[in-house]
Formats: sequence, structure tokens, C-alpha cells
Amino acid sequence: MHVVARISNSSIRAGATLALHRQVHVRGLVTLAIETSCDDTCVAILEKHDAESTASSSVVPEHQAALHFHEKVTADNIRFRGIHPEIAHDSHQANLALLVAAALKRIPLSSGHVDGAAGKIAVQAGARRPARKKLDFISVTRGPGMWGCLTTGLDTAKGLAAAFQVPLVAVNHMQAHALTPRLVSALRGKRGESTVPGFPFMSLLVSGGHTMLVYSKSLNDHEILASTVDIAIGDFLDKAARDVVPRAELDEGGDIMFGRLLENFVFPDGVSGHNYVAPAARVPDVSRLEGRWERAFAPPMLREGRRASMKFSFTGLGTALKNHLQSPAKDISLRDRIDIGQDAMRAAFEHLASRVIMALESLSAGVGPLAPVSTLVVSGGVASNKFLRTVLRSCLDVKGYPHIQLVFPPQDLCTDNAAMIAWAGLEMFEAGWESELSCKAKRKWPIDPSVDGGILGVPGWKNRFI
Repeated sequence: MHVVARISNSSIRAGATLALHRQVHVRGLVTLAIETSCDDTCVAILEKHDAESTASSSVVPEHQAALHFHEKVTADNIRFRGIHPEIAHDSHQANLALLVAAALKRIPLSSGHVDGAAGKIAVQAGARRPARKKLDFISVTRGPGMWGCLTTGLDTAKGLAAAFQVPLVAVNHMQAHALTPRLVSALRGKRGESTVPGFPFMSLLVSGGHTMLVYSKSLNDHEILASTVDIAIGDFLDKAARDVVPRAELDEGGDIMFGRLLENFVFPDGVSGHNYVAPAARVPDVSRLEGRWERAFAPPMLREGRRASMKFSFTGLGTALKNHLQSPAKDISLRDRIDIGQDAMRAAFEHLASRVIMALESLSAGVGPLAPVSTLVVSGGVASNKFLRTVLRSCLDVKGYPHIQLVFPPQDLCTDNAAMIAWAGLEMFEAGWESELSCKAKRKWPIDPSVDGGILGVPGWKNRFI
């Protein structure tokens, strides 16, 4: 069984113009995008409209960009209670071509018919076939991710680029997550408006495989301010769910997004049940909380009297949680499980917030060459956690940063998707970047240029403006 998601466009309506790094006029662009870095098989068709009205039809696009197709199929890993690489790879092989075939039929129509027309394609045979716009390039995830899964998507994209005789843009998955709010801005913004947030901005990239605080200076220049020294926040939440949530509820959940099941279990009333106020002190009171279980978890890597390091760590918190729940001397009620799960989540999210605040303090004090920012982008699968949003907003307000705008993409763009790959491809293509058809998948691929050259440090890039 596979989980098929037809991602709604209602929350992320259409339209997009992005100013080039060179002052040249750019016409509208259409790209097909593929994302297969993990267990989601994703395909999208994204069109970026011209800033000026050059449409040949009588309908002038209202927005900067439009999603014409956006679907995913998730591999059935439920019986493994986690992602199985072989199952994920088989799912890509079974579903990717089917999604691409469906997407080709959703390429926006061009004027007239295909016969004798340049710059147009016919997807279906037949007399006076409707002409569709020719794809300008193919976007695909090159890395980071699971090598076999990445290769399936990359090889398919290469074949499409060769068949349509159009360029290939093989993008960085984490760069795409960081740029997702700019995609949302384009889908919602009016034609001719600026895409936001503008550079520089700060990003908290949180998922099952990554936890990074990033300072985005420009399209290809992303400085890592903090990263995890052990496991990712999403991995911690999945493990915590296996310990806290009763087995029957995990089995009834129907997927392996255990972090989401944990949030639903400990906050059955949603946002109204958060009741959270950030601590004013750097070292919070971890004594007994009245009416709750016997103690509270301290955020990781917190030592009174010492300067905290710009790192994330979650294994210690996970071990403390597991040790408490597995103690044979304790009879843990369902209410206790809910309280313990809430508290572990609070400690983990306060840990994330603490490094954000440390970075903002350094930027505000003028320490180093980085300019202050007014926007914090939170992206990745964990960004859909509503309690994380509550904790971050409260911590920023209490610590004197109410002016910092928190930007969360819609939930269907927080998790892996092809729309963000399409947008990253559009931004790279407009900056002149294309990929050689000989490029290879990258299991690891840093976005910080100080580490192996970052996004542009891998072989296979070429720039048509240089």
C-alpha cells in the first residue's frame, strides 16, 4: 500500500516574479520538478509569470507564480516503524514515471495547436492536439539524501531534459527548504511585487535528518550558525513518540510520522492546550511542577554559569526520557505519559529557541560581519508542529525580540515536496545556473560555502552568464 497525497493549492495560491542578479528582462518560465531524496516520490509543475503582461491569452495571471501540478506518493514503511531504504527505492521506481506522466498533461496550455508550432509540445496524440508550453528546464533534487532514492529521481530528470532538449537544474534539498517562504510569497503575491523574505534572513531547518540554524546571505551563500552534534530534532521526536505514545495508538496512526502522532497525543486539544509561557531565566526552574509528574526536563547542553555553545544535541534528552519511562519502579498513568511527552517536547523546543536567541544577540551586538535580520524562517517537516511555533514565538517575545517575524510555510510545503525543488530550480536558473547531464547524486552536500564550497562546490555546475 502507498499513501498518495494530492496536495491542495488552496493554501498556496499562484503567481511569481524574481529579480535576476543581473538587470535583464526575464520572460515567464515553466519547469517540471522531481523530489526523491527519501521516501516521498514528488512531482510538480511550476510556472513563473512574467512581471509584465505578455500573455497571448485573454487571461492575465494575477499572481507571480502558479502550481499546475503538485502530488506525492509516500512509501509504505509502516510495518518497519521507520524508513526502509529498499522499500523507499521500490516506491520511487513504481510511482515516479506515473506521476511524471500525469504531470505532463497538466503543463499549461499555449495558444493555438501544436502542428507546426515552435516552443510548444503535444502530450496526447490526435488531430488538432492542444498545444502546451514547452518546459524551459527540468528541476530535480541532487542531494543530500539517500543515494539510491536520489539516483532514481536524478536519472529520470536527466532523461526528461535530454528528451525535451532543455537544461537540467539539479538543486540542493536543504537550500530548497530555506527558500520555501519565497515560493509561498510568489504563489500568493501579485505580479510585479518583490519576493519575500529578502536576503539576508535566518532559517531554522528542522526535519528528521537535519537540525540547522542558517544565516542566508544570498541564493547560494548560507552560513551554518548551529547544527546538531548527534541526532536531528525530528529523529528525537520520532523516538520520543515510540516511548511515550501507547503502542496501540501508534499502530492506529496509519503512518510513520511518529512526531506528528506525539504532538496529537500530548496536545489532543491542539493550540488551546499549549498553556506555555517562556522562562525569563536562561536556566529555567526544573523543580516539581504542581499537578504534574515529579520533575521537569532541562533543555539539553544547559549548564549554569557557562556560556552555551552554538550546537544542538538531543540524545541526552532522549536517554533521560527513555530511562524515566522504562523504570520498573514507576507505574506511569496515561495522564503522566501526556505530561511527560509535553515536557520533553518543551525542553527540546526551548533548546532550539535558545540558539536562535543567541544568534540574534550576536547579530544585534554587531559581533562579526553579519547584518541583523528581521525574519526567522522555520522550514522542514518539524516546522508543521504547532507547539514549536508557540514556543519560538513566546521565547522571542520574552527575550526582547517581538519584532522578529516568524515565517512558517503551509503544512504541505513544510514536508518534502517537489514545489520547493521547482522554486529553487527557478531561482538558480534565473541566476544562470544549469547542471551537466553527467552530474551525480550527492548523499551529503553542505550549503555553507566554507564547507567544501557549499552549493556550488560540487562538480557539474555551469553558468550561462559567465
